Amino acid sequence: MQVTTVHHAPAGTDPTVIGAASGLLGQYRAAPDEAFFASPTRTLLTDGVHVRVPQDGRPLPVRVTDTLARARRDGLERPLVVGAVAFDHDSRAELAVPARVRRCGALRDDPLIALPAPAADRVEWQVRSVPAPEAYGAGVAEAVRRLRAGELDKVVLARTLELTAGRPLDLPAILQRLARRDPGGYTFALPAGSGRTLIGASPELLLSRRGTAVLANPLAGSVPRSADLGEDVRRAAALLESPKDLHEHAVVVDAIRAALAPYCRTLDVPARPTLVRTAAMWHLATTVTAELADPAVSALELATALHPTPAVCGAPTPLARRAIGEIEPFDRGLYAGMVGWGDADGDGEWVVTLRCAEADERTLRVYAGAGVVAESRPEAELAETSAKFRTFLDAAGVPR
Repeated sequence: MQVTTVHHAPAGTDPTVIGAASGLLGQYRAAPDEAFFASPTRTLLTDGVHVRVPQDGRPLPVRVTDTLARARRDGLERPLVVGAVAFDHDSRAELAVPARVRRCGALRDDPLIALPAPAADRVEWQVRSVPAPEAYGAGVAEAVRRLRAGELDKVVLARTLELTAGRPLDLPAILQRLARRDPGGYTFALPAGSGRTLIGASPELLLSRRGTAVLANPLAGSVPRSADLGEDVRRAAALLESPKDLHEHAVVVDAIRAALAPYCRTLDVPARPTLVRTAAMWHLATTVTAELADPAVSALELATALHPTPAVCGAPTPLARRAIGEIEPFDRGLYAGMVGWGDADGDGEWVVTLRCAEADERTLRVYAGAGVVAESRPEAELAETSAKFRTFLDAAGVPR
């Protein structure tokens, strides 16, 4: 196995080297200043902190640009920033320029990623739902009432599971299981502040930029997978024709089109969604491509212009955010924010923070949400969140 260590220099690892990406995955140890991020284009493992992005009142893209410029003045050849941004991106960002970066090609292109992950240990778990399932259903019913009264078009309501283990968690093993289950997705483990780790495997790219080429891949409208092949295909086909899910998806795509249009010379938005599958879910997806009018606009600036999309918040955004604050009995924190990287040239990948948990030595707080529209039923949204929880719960070894 060959993995090249670089210091913010051009990628020194041949993406075709067998074992390079899975090797970086295997080297993650959940150290306090260590970060792992894998996407369909690259795998990054970083450690140490050269400089942190300050938490002050300036807009986030300005803070990041200034931090990267400082790192360049310090002599870093190709500095990048890595980390997570909260659902309320004006309130919190856990971002830093790492001291060391190792990088290589994508996990999905490494044949060794097909090897089995380590089996989960038997752990005694204490589980608490916040809110309780019946309270979550009541929240969905209240959202539907507001939607049918014309107060808003869509709102996304989340719930959490708070899990406590009888012994310390093995976060590297959980990350292995997440990555090997869906190697074509976006897998991450990053410092979340106060000694905690944000760990997960998101299916959804918020936005990437390479030069002037921009890509967004919103997901909205979902159905759980089935172990029976015939039933699984039936569910996928029904999702493509579901008026409720197509409406939910259209709300998201329209918002992304409107947010990107002022920045772009060209913008291509397909008329109908396609399907994306993970191990647990089918999702409606639209691949939005664009060409920037101004090459100085960074991936992070575009991502903050999009975030939060109706896929994690609702529409209109201010009304949906207010409804979330009134109905959800917890602070989302980094959940439903964005996670990824950006460099000093403005390129980057920012992913919606889904299928994730915040973890410390013995506890996990796992999150899942569902888009609520006027046609929604509380029992269906509760079932959807339960299915979405399974991505992380299976990786953690929590029994069904």
